[in-house]
Amino acid sequence: MIEVTNLVKKYGTHVAVDSLTFTVEKGQIYGFLGPNGAGKSTTMNIITGYLAATGGSVAIDGFDILKKPSTAKKKIGYLPEFPPLYMDMTVSEYLRFAAELKKIKKNERTGMIDDVMELTKITDAGCRLIKNLSKGYKQRVGLAQALLGYPEVLILDEPTSGLDPKQIIEIRDLIKSLGNRHTVILSSHILSEVSAVCDHILILSHGKLVASDTPENLSRRMTGENVLELTVKGKKTFLLNLLNEIEGVKSVELCDAKEEEIIHVLVQTEGSQDIREPLFYCLAEKKCPILEMKQSSMSLEDVFLELTSDEFTEEIEEKEASGYESGL
Repeated sequence: MIEVTNLVKKYGTHVAVDSLTFTVEKGQIYGFLGPNGAGKSTTMNIITGYLAATGGSVAIDGFDILKKPSTAKKKIGYLPEFPPLYMDMTVSEYLRFAAELKKIKKNERTGMIDDVMELTKITDAGCRLIKNLSKGYKQRVGLAQALLGYPEVLILDEPTSGLDPKQIIEIRDLIKSLGNRHTVILSSHILSEVSAVCDHILILSHGKLVASDTPENLSRRMTGENVLELTVKGKKTFLLNLLNEIEGVKSVELCDAKEEEIIHVLVQTEGSQDIREPLFYCLAEKKCPILEMKQSSMSLEDVFLELTSDEFTEEIEEKEASGYESGL
C-alpha cells in the first residue's frame, strides 16, 4: 500500500531522514517508533505530501506522492499530533468544511459525516463548539476528519498525546477497530500501546530504520537464543550440574538463590530446541520440583532502548559503510 524508497530529508547540514526504505502492507496496523528527533514526524509529513523530500520517493498504492499528488492524497487520511481544528466552529460545521476541502460529492457529504461521527462516537457533540470540547473529544474530531472520504490509509501522529488513561484506552480501541477497514500507520511514545495495537513495528533512530518486524519477532531476535527462566528447589551445585547435562542445553546462568535450596537460573538452549519436556522429566526424576518455568524474552521497552542506543546506531553505520545490510 505504501512504498518508501531511499527517502532523504535534509535541513541545511542536518539529515533528519537518512536513506529510509520500507513498505507498508495493506490491512495492517504499523507502529512508528523512535526517540525525539529520530525523524518520525518528518517521514509522516513526507508520506502525506505535506513536506517535500530532499531525495527518494514515496508511492501510495502505486501513485507517486509528488508526481500524482491528487490521486495519492485521496487515499490518505492524516491526523497530525496537533489536529488543525477551528475552535469557533461546531463539530458538524468543521466536518462539513473538511468534506468540502476534500472535494467529497455534495450528495454524499451528510451521510458520510454522520457515519464518521458515529464511528468516532462524537454524534452527541455535533452542535457543540470545538473550543468547548475536552482534549479527548478534540482528538476524536480530528480522527473523524481523517476518516472523511474513507481513505485506504490512515496516518496518525501521536493520536493519544495529552489524553488521560481512560481516553487513551478509548482511542486505542477505536484504532484497533479501524484496522479492519484501513491500513494504519501510528506513531506513539507509549510503547505498551504500540505493542497492544500494532501488527508490525518500524523503529527509527537518527533518521535510519533500525528495525522492521512484528513485536514478537523483534523480542525473539533481540533475545537471541531461546532462554528459559527456572525457579527450582534443590541443592545449587547438584542442580547446576544436572541442568548442564540435559541434551540441548547450551549454558546455565545462576541468577540468585531466593531461599535456601531454592534457586533461580537462566537456561539457554541450542538453536531453537524446545527442552521444556525433557527438562521437566529430568528434574522430576531427581525429585527437584520446578516452582516456576517460563520463556524469557525482552519487552518492547527493552528492544526500543537497545535499538535506539548510540552504540547500536554506530554499529549499524559501521556495517553499512562496509556494505553490510542489517538483518533487522
